[in-house]
Amino acid sequence: MTVTTTRTQELLALRQSEIPRGVSNAHPIVAARAQGVRLWDIEGREYHDWVGGIGVLNVGHNHPAVVAAVQAQLSAFSHTCFQVTMYEPYLRLAQRLNARFPGDGPAKTIFLSTGAEATENAIKIARAHTNRPAVISFTHSFHGRTLMGMSLTGKKAYYAQNFGPFAPDVYHAPFPYEYRGVSVEAALEGLHELFRTTVDPSRVAAIILEPVLGEGGFLPVPTAFLKALRGICDEHGIVFIADEIQSGIGRTGSFWAIEHSGVKPDLLCFAKSIGGGLPLSGVTGKAEIMDAPSVGGLGGTYAGNPLACAAGLAVLDLFEDGTLLEHARTVGERLRAAFVELQAELPAIGDVRGTGPMIALEFVKDRESQAPDPEMASRVVEAARGRGLLLLKAGMYASVIRVLVPLTVTEEELEEGLARFTAAVREAGG
Repeated sequence: MTVTTTRTQELLALRQSEIPRGVSNAHPIVAARAQGVRLWDIEGREYHDWVGGIGVLNVGHNHPAVVAAVQAQLSAFSHTCFQVTMYEPYLRLAQRLNARFPGDGPAKTIFLSTGAEATENAIKIARAHTNRPAVISFTHSFHGRTLMGMSLTGKKAYYAQNFGPFAPDVYHAPFPYEYRGVSVEAALEGLHELFRTTVDPSRVAAIILEPVLGEGGFLPVPTAFLKALRGICDEHGIVFIADEIQSGIGRTGSFWAIEHSGVKPDLLCFAKSIGGGLPLSGVTGKAEIMDAPSVGGLGGTYAGNPLACAAGLAVLDLFEDGTLLEHARTVGERLRAAFVELQAELPAIGDVRGTGPMIALEFVKDRESQAPDPEMASRVVEAARGRGLLLLKAGMYASVIRVLVPLTVTEEELEEGLARFTAAVREAGG
């Protein structure tokens, strides 16, 4: 009997033989094309993509406006290196992001390529501004895979492995995870204990925090905690950095997640969805802080690539009149209502949380102990894929399913995706 090998099987074998095991793959499928919320694999199967390249596609796959902008730029030139020859898309995109900066005073922006580069450069800028060495981040956080990124990251086991030693003078304070017993008061006391026992605040250049945790499980930072941090930074001359790499560009129903609190950062890191699928990141912040490094201290060969900047301008155009943000809030309300209804039905759903359409479900073995159930989360991912829905896990215990559905999803597409999601959760819990 002849055994036929599918193209997917052939390419999965190629992946096994040619790619190191350290690169994970959430789904054993190979993409062929995508549009909006939909993705087709090389076998012709259609999926609703609720992962979006891990938060990169808030405006959906291959948005026509983004594609047109990139094509137009490509017909002119694809690269010069901004440090060699400037180009208008970089300058115009910086101008528009400076106008959107949620902090005080005039702002300036530098562009880079990856989220890790953005956090690295934000730390460099803060250290140059304060002439101090120490940095504080939080447990459960994720700030990148570079040396500094891994040092800042508070979700160590999965990302840091045995890659150390890590960057010195980086300290972690407790994140306010109220579902698991860490209140705002307890988290603040942990920070003050860090100041008393480990690093004096006079040595701290920056505190960096995600307004909504990404890899950490879509935990929103309570407004009271953000306000307290802002006060602590003001008291001690510490630069407050908002890491909006996953939570920004409309993901929470506001352009920046921190805008929900009214708290104003000194620096803001962004990446992922600003490029509409192209690699683009950056740091926006108060001009006097951004100007701290001397000439030559910032930059990168591909940083702010012309194609990516053109895509970024197209993405900002889509948010310009506020309609997309309004739709995003509607999407978030529908998702929350559906998930809360499902939670009432299934005890395995311990927590439904998030801000706007940046929403997640945490699965537990039982609600009394709240013991994390990563196996249940994995079964949901598997069952959903079988029904044509792509999902991704998150959280310290890999027991959280996060939703990163494009903000451009139609009402009909959203209901179709929710039907698949609901059926998958019921199947996994049955």
